Amino acid sequence: MRWALVKVSLAVTAMVVVAFAVPLGLVIREMARDRAFAGAEREAAAVAPALSITTDRDQLERVVASAGSDAGMAVHIPASGDRGGGTDLGRQRATDEDIAAVREMGRASTTEVAGGSTLLQPVALSSGEIAVVEVYVPESEVTNGVGTAWAVLAAVGAALIVGSVAVADRLGVRMVQPAQRLVEGAHELGEGKLGARVPEEGPSELRLAAVAFNSMADQVVQLLANERELAADLSHRLRTPLTVLRLNAASLGDGPAAEQTRAAVEQLEREVDTIIRTARDAKPQTAAAGPGAGCDAAEVVRERMGFWSALAEDEGRKWRVAGADRPVRIPVARADLAAALDALLGNVFRHTAEGTAFAVDLHNGEDAVIVLVSDAGPGIPDPEAAMARGRGSGNDGSTGLGLDIVRRLAESTGGDVRIGSSVLGGTEVRIWIQLDGRAAPVRRGHRGAVRRRRHPRPGAPASRSRSLP
Repeated sequence: MRWALVKVSLAVTAMVVVAFAVPLGLVIREMARDRAFAGAEREAAAVAPALSITTDRDQLERVVASAGSDAGMAVHIPASGDRGGGTDLGRQRATDEDIAAVREMGRASTTEVAGGSTLLQPVALSSGEIAVVEVYVPESEVTNGVGTAWAVLAAVGAALIVGSVAVADRLGVRMVQPAQRLVEGAHELGEGKLGARVPEEGPSELRLAAVAFNSMADQVVQLLANERELAADLSHRLRTPLTVLRLNAASLGDGPAAEQTRAAVEQLEREVDTIIRTARDAKPQTAAAGPGAGCDAAEVVRERMGFWSALAEDEGRKWRVAGADRPVRIPVARADLAAALDALLGNVFRHTAEGTAFAVDLHNGEDAVIVLVSDAGPGIPDPEAAMARGRGSGNDGSTGLGLDIVRRLAESTGGDVRIGSSVLGGTEVRIWIQLDGRAAPVRRGHRGAVRRRRHPRPGAPASRSRSLP
């Protein structure tokens, strides 16, 4: 905007200067020419009274000398009967044809000669003849002062252009700086700096924009604070039923199922405490994970499948784990990956009938890790609607937040989540976790991308499974 204003001001001022300076320069040149010829006419008029009285050569020479123009003045007296031939005083520069034409016309005329111009002034003699007074006007007198005047006009025009550009630049700065501050404030707010505000300065429109931005930022801070308080309050309300679950779990006695139930209750209490502490924290977490951060995806898969396997045995579900027998490092927190797996496996148990088989496959690539959770259930008729936060699948108990947790985990690494049909006949959820933090890969056909990685490499260890057909 700043340079646009400068360019517009430069163009407009230049056009105005040209429109006024060029005609004014031409007028000055014409005025200098008129001034020079007016002086020549005065010199010719000084000789005219003497010519009307006498035509004596000696007297005329004295008159011409007294006028001080003997070097640039000539007098041409025509021949008459009593004088014989004509008389010529001074140096003749005009041609005989021009002199004769002036004598015949009886009015003054100018003609171009070498080095300048001449004024031919006719004068009537006492004898009735017409004499011609020739006054030489050199070119230097015609252009005297024109160059200086043009230089002054050029300097004034340049000063006007420079001044207008400077004024336009200052106006541009006054308009651009508030806009730049508004852009910087928007970037800071987008990066999580909730204290970013914009000075309410500049033109009225930008001041109104700054007021609106500051008001929006205040509302965002208030909404986030309300959301944190609401999450903390809701999480705190879970403590009472958790306490009841913990007491009931303590009375279950010994056995694998009882131990798993108590471990699940303890983990749930830890998660609730984490939610409360995070919700109470007024500083949003915006920094990226540092070097070495992350977890072993294979270990997390084995741990969560160990938890869900007990429930799978109770419901008669066949299950399989593949690719989790060697370490697979990913740039994701352990708790986040565990929450995503629990959300997907919980959906399998919640939305498929008892006895439905499921599988978890872990594929380790050079630039990405793919986690596949598939089942033999009825599938998801509308995957796009299922990925929409808060919509769910439309079944009882579906809030649509589980898949949103999975999606945010994948997108935090530059990856994505795709839903398709599995080889078991039901739903397959593919989590693409980018290892180098680059942009998400080009989305290929889901089934093709999965099938190219589904077959184990030669020499890879066998998958751990529970007799899937």
